[in-house]
Amino acid sequence: MVGTRRLGRQFGWLWASYAVSAYGSGLGFGALPLIAVLVLHAGPAEVSALSAVGPAVGALIAVPLAPWLEFRRKRPAMIMMDLARFAAMATIPVAYAFGWLSFVQLLVVSALVAAAKITFNAASGAYLKALVWPDDLLVANARFESTNWSSIAVGPPLGGAAIGLFGPVTTVVADALSYLLSALGITAIRGQEEAPRTTNKRPVRAGALLDGWRHIMGHPGLRALYLNNMLVGGLIMATEPLLAVLLLRQLGFPPWQYGLAFAAPCLGGLIGSRLTRRVVARFGRHWVFRTVGTLRAIWLIGLAFVRPGAVGLVTVMAVELAIIINMSLYSPVLATYRLEQTPKHLVARTLTAWSIGQQASIAILTALAGLLADVTSPRTALAVAGLLILTTPLLLPRHDQTSQHEPELSSSHS
Repeated sequence: MVGTRRLGRQFGWLWASYAVSAYGSGLGFGALPLIAVLVLHAGPAEVSALSAVGPAVGALIAVPLAPWLEFRRKRPAMIMMDLARFAAMATIPVAYAFGWLSFVQLLVVSALVAAAKITFNAASGAYLKALVWPDDLLVANARFESTNWSSIAVGPPLGGAAIGLFGPVTTVVADALSYLLSALGITAIRGQEEAPRTTNKRPVRAGALLDGWRHIMGHPGLRALYLNNMLVGGLIMATEPLLAVLLLRQLGFPPWQYGLAFAAPCLGGLIGSRLTRRVVARFGRHWVFRTVGTLRAIWLIGLAFVRPGAVGLVTVMAVELAIIINMSLYSPVLATYRLEQTPKHLVARTLTAWSIGQQASIAILTALAGLLADVTSPRTALAVAGLLILTTPLLLPRHDQTSQHEPELSSSHS
């Protein structure tokens, strides 16, 4: 089981740092779209642009950082990215206090945070691969997944209550401080990190920017999972700003109910992540990719049928619960397979390429969904996203594409 495997003190500090930033982000879940709606009175197109343009620009900023990161120590890079996110987020409450807050500032902060997040995740993935034994990667990734979902379960209701009591930027302050605490936790990790070695002393070639994508697209299993994950993640995330407008503006849900609608189902993330190792041991990794990968895509259409009042709240929670249980079971298996199939000298570039593709997909699909919502309605755009995601299982890999190097899971590790 996830909770019984000891991975060492150094991993404990890494996990604790991840947890504090995850809980801070949980408190600030959807904070920027919420501020755009409640403070700046933004419409569906502007809210969707905030969720699309910022991450897209952030992904572009992250592209040249990948080769730089590949040949640097990962722990200092993680600390640097945490401090960058703290500084960017901290500008929002300052601007709000002086009456300077603008939509452009929200876009800039969104882009900077997105770039720092991509770089941080690439560094932490490479660092994790060096920190724990290969047999422990699935357990480690499942713990991160469990922490992520528990933070979203607890954070949004508390964040919604805090916004109601103390104002719309309260959760942004908490999120900013969480990055500062995360940096301090990573600083506490002891042990000398080995400096990555380049094959020569010449500067990193321009083509190195694309090495991560070359590895992904040249690997049949990773290629199929990459394309599938871009569409599934992009379509799911494209519904977030649409739901913010639908629930908060059109259906009149108070902020605390909006937070609860996303928070309570996240308890399902604890279920899925804790079952991960047991399910892989019993059914195999490919079964998770095919079966669970399909199950996570069939529920989104339900969001198009949300109504006012308690029935609407229960509808959103039921749909989110079904999606989250399957996503939390699927994601650690995907993260572990990706690390197993990537050579050490390509981990940072591969993870960066993966994140950039995901962010680009989210940006494009969110922008298109926002335009569609402006022309029609948020409910229509939700229906279209729900129908499109039903086609994504066609992109899942065949058994022969993922069966190579299938890890044996010993019962002594469970």
